[in-house]
Amino acid sequence: MPVHPSQASRFALLDGLTSFEAAMADPASRARLDAFMSLGEAPPAPDVHVRDTVAPGPHGDVPVRVYSPAADGTGRPGFVWMHGGAFRAGDLDMPEADRTAREVCARAGAVVVSVDYRLAVDGVTYPVPHDDVVAAVRWVRDEAAALGVDPARITVGGASAGGNLATGATLRLRDDEGWQPAALVLAYTTTHAVLPPASAELTALMAEVPVLLRFPPAAGPGSPATTSAGPRAGPTGTRCRPAPS
Repeated sequence: MPVHPSQASRFALLDGLTSFEAAMADPASRARLDAFMSLGEAPPAPDVHVRDTVAPGPHGDVPVRVYSPAADGTGRPGFVWMHGGAFRAGDLDMPEADRTAREVCARAGAVVVSVDYRLAVDGVTYPVPHDDVVAAVRWVRDEAAALGVDPARITVGGASAGGNLATGATLRLRDDEGWQPAALVLAYTTTHAVLPPASAELTALMAEVPVLLRFPPAAGPGSPATTSAGPRAGPTGTRCRPAPS
């Protein structure tokens, strides 16, 4: 499947960028990266009730943002959402976090909790981001009534690195507490501790993609493929086991 023209037309913004860390540190490069990540001419995001709060965690409070439908209600579906960012970037204001949360809240009538887990920068390593997400999911489960959520209708999900974190948290809560969400929603993520070799067909397709967006097994320092820590664990501690059905 070819890259969608809406994305391919913006690839030039990433020319010459090879590291997220370097791009985030340089104002000019950061502006190009932000422009690539923006939604351009998208219509305004849905207007829903938004509040910031925290979930208690083993490494300190975990900031979360709660999105609720305009009308009061109870027994709503709940959705715990983790943004991506190569484990080293991203926040609650990025479109992948805020826009996604608003759209799901408005379209599904769900209470969405977006998690501002600690990033793997400035000395932060596994298990901190993983523990943050586990704590946030546990908080939503335990506070379901106060959030207006049906505890049997909680879904956990994430994009890219956030999908890895969502998977790891789901497995952890299954193993430690025998609890599972109603569903696990993963968007363009990876659950391999070590990325397998790409096929010749995939390698050819990826040649169209800027270097910054490729994460091959031989990726250099600063890429998601090389930020792992701990035996049998990826950057978030996700073990190489199938996600529960």
